[in-house]
Amino acid sequence: MNAEFFAALEQLEKEKGIPVEYMLDRVCQALLTAYKKDNDGLVCENVYVEPDMEKRAINMYVLKEVVDEAEDPLTEISLEDAREINRTASMGDMVRVSVETKKFGRIAAQAAKQVIIQGIRESERGMVFNEYSSKEHEILSAVVNRIDPRNGNIILDMVSDGEKTEAVLSTSEQVAGEDLREGQRIKVYVVEVRKGSRGPQVMISRTHPGLVKRLFELEVPEIHDGIVEVKSIAREAGSRTKIAVASNDENVDPIGACVGPRGSRVGAIVSELSGEKIDIIKYSEDMATFVSEALSPADVVGAIMLPDGKSCRVIVPDDQLSLAIGKEGQNARLAAKLTGCKIDIGPESQANLAQDDDDLIAE
Repeated sequence: MNAEFFAALEQLEKEKGIPVEYMLDRVCQALLTAYKKDNDGLVCENVYVEPDMEKRAINMYVLKEVVDEAEDPLTEISLEDAREINRTASMGDMVRVSVETKKFGRIAAQAAKQVIIQGIRESERGMVFNEYSSKEHEILSAVVNRIDPRNGNIILDMVSDGEKTEAVLSTSEQVAGEDLREGQRIKVYVVEVRKGSRGPQVMISRTHPGLVKRLFELEVPEIHDGIVEVKSIAREAGSRTKIAVASNDENVDPIGACVGPRGSRVGAIVSELSGEKIDIIKYSEDMATFVSEALSPADVVGAIMLPDGKSCRVIVPDDQLSLAIGKEGQNARLAAKLTGCKIDIGPESQANLAQDDDDLIAE
């Protein structure tokens, strides 16, 4: 039985990655729990378990004091009985008495079983936590398992290096208007991994700007290799994203690299994001130039940084004003998020009038 038991532990290590040493420790705890149950909750300070890997055996012993006449059979042993175990035993000695685990009652055996099962679960949860903790701020593939009709949350099945777990894509992290179906394979961004009472909780998102960044890293080799660098991202999930990129090689066009041949690279990302529009902006160290680029697709006549260093005044052609601001202010809002700069947009005609007024005052 011992040989078969150790073989089972080794098989468990191969299949689930749970170390034999860890499970032996849990088995020892289980045997102590069973002994305690079998002896009316006795504190097992004088009981210990010795696993022997070489002999593939697990031995359990209880230390008993040698007395003239044992009054407490759980902690004491008579001199006569002690000498059957050790011929040299004498009064006051501590004798190691073997415990036959087969004699444990049904309740004790059940308690031991629960300890072992709990040990397996805790080990599995620990491995899942460690695996997914290393995947924080990364993209993982997931399959839609089911959609909760009560709250709209989507339960996903995720697998990473053989470790499978369920994760919940809450409604707040879903892209508005995106229609996901059971069995559909999608990509999600791992925001955080937390330890929970029922196992690790993998916090995932489809709306996080990090999802767009990681998708570009997957699709654009130049970003993955560090030739092209993503400087900043501003996103309103499901509608529009602006991404600022710069090249560390003067021979590589950062925008062209991200767009790809015939738009194939950015097209794959737009497809994954269910048609979300993506503006690829060339980053510039000059903030006025950067703001002008960020207001794309609108043309900018001129831009100047204000003395506070955090605001920029931008002039656009009159017919480009609504384009620069965007529907419900979205274009200007995303440009401000992308650059970290407050943007004041004005039409060219007003700028010309202001210039004429300055000329009149000068005269």
